[in-house]
Amino acid sequence: MLRIKKHLALLVLGGLFLSSNHLLAQPTKLNQEQVVKFAQQSFPEYLQLLTIPSDAAVPADIQKTAEFIATAFQKRGFSTKLLENQGKPMVYAEFKKPVPGAKTILFYMHMDSQPVVPSEWAQADPWKPVIKSKNASGKWVEVPQDRIFAQSLDPELRFFGRSTSDDKGPIMMFMAAFDAMNALGIQPGINVKVIIDSEEEKGSPSIRTVVNANQQLLKSDGIVIFDGPVHASNRPTLIFGNRGNTRTTLTVYGPKAPLHSGHYGNYVPNPAMRLAQLLSSMKDENGKVLVAGYYNNISLSPEEKAILLETGDDEAAIRARVGIAKAETVGANYQEALQYPSLNIRGMAAASIGAKASNVIPYLATAELDLRTTPETPPAFLFGKVTEHIQKQGYHLIAGEPTDEERAKYDKLATYKMGTGGKAVRTPMNDPLGLWAFTAMKNSPQNAGKTPVRIRMMGGSVPTDSLVEGLAVPFVIMPLVNGDNNQHSFDENLRMGNYLDGIQTVVELVKAP
Repeated sequence: MLRIKKHLALLVLGGLFLSSNHLLAQPTKLNQEQVVKFAQQSFPEYLQLLTIPSDAAVPADIQKTAEFIATAFQKRGFSTKLLENQGKPMVYAEFKKPVPGAKTILFYMHMDSQPVVPSEWAQADPWKPVIKSKNASGKWVEVPQDRIFAQSLDPELRFFGRSTSDDKGPIMMFMAAFDAMNALGIQPGINVKVIIDSEEEKGSPSIRTVVNANQQLLKSDGIVIFDGPVHASNRPTLIFGNRGNTRTTLTVYGPKAPLHSGHYGNYVPNPAMRLAQLLSSMKDENGKVLVAGYYNNISLSPEEKAILLETGDDEAAIRARVGIAKAETVGANYQEALQYPSLNIRGMAAASIGAKASNVIPYLATAELDLRTTPETPPAFLFGKVTEHIQKQGYHLIAGEPTDEERAKYDKLATYKMGTGGKAVRTPMNDPLGLWAFTAMKNSPQNAGKTPVRIRMMGGSVPTDSLVEGLAVPFVIMPLVNGDNNQHSFDENLRMGNYLDGIQTVVELVKAP
């Protein structure tokens, strides 16, 4: 009975998100033949978009990409504007047919891409996409491009090339969905706005500035972010938040200069050893952070834990894939572990190793950490807790290279500095926006019989905080591309079946009030 009452309460809450114009929602659904038709119509344009290099480090390439995308949106009945961003404009698009009284959703995607090292790729040029299929031995081999235009389209074919999945694929799925809606007379149930970021792969350093300069233009009731891969099971996926990431640098000081380890070993403390001991004091053997108060304010309700468990991760497969025998026990399972802040050593340095090694006691040792934050444990909070822990281990923290006076007075000297990073953001899982998106995904024909995976907060960090905080509205992340897409790496790819599914998902979202 309690579950029934709760479900009804969520429906009522979800109703608050629906507009009085619910009659505008269209019952029309695309059948598979129609989806294939509009996907194939979009392929030439998609392939052309993929040939435009879009590393955010090259403003001219971003300008060309932005102009191409703006023109493509205009063909679908959108008005567009290039938002000024120091030579790397972002694209704004708005569908010209407003729905009076309906909610407005801002769809976020990005057009920039990771750099490429051509020699690492199994194709002539990462900026010249190719089509591949697995052969009998399970190896990806290039096939004629005309196979993507076959009447019976193989969903296991893949596009290979930089930005196929991250994030030009979702951009073109979105456009193909509007091709279908415009051709079939399917009317939107919401007002549609779009922003295409030009520096997401660089951490979106300017998105807050662009948002602040265009507040009225971007004003909306919620944000849907098309980025990242779906769950490993390839089930439809909905993500309600992401951890933040704060980078910090810890340096432990030893003698004024490197010293002969024979002459001074057993007498002069080694800063590398001290750093190792200090770091070791921060976590136990099971991976739990020992810094006092680090997990303060983290609380998962039984309902949230149940949803996390429903994700259905194959943890044996995860361990096998990454090559470990046992997982750390910060949480009861993989998803639960991601709901806590983490403390990771991202790199260490002290003297040299290998051919360049010397028999010395180093004069300093440095570790760079990344602290994955949550909304309950923001960057300053975690940095403060680690600072207190370091001091409790007997260290005197200084601003820089120690003076002679400091060396004479204090046994243990260190610096601990906070660097850059993004904040964690999360939308409550019972928020009306999430219920609306979840319902639309369930209603999409290709998802029949599949319950979408709901992820309370993914472990990775994406630069959504500036966008979400700037507009002060709820958001969800809706991945559309295959989980094994190799984004950020060589041989990036997009599975054909995910491209087709993405079109249907966008249609269901846009026509749902």
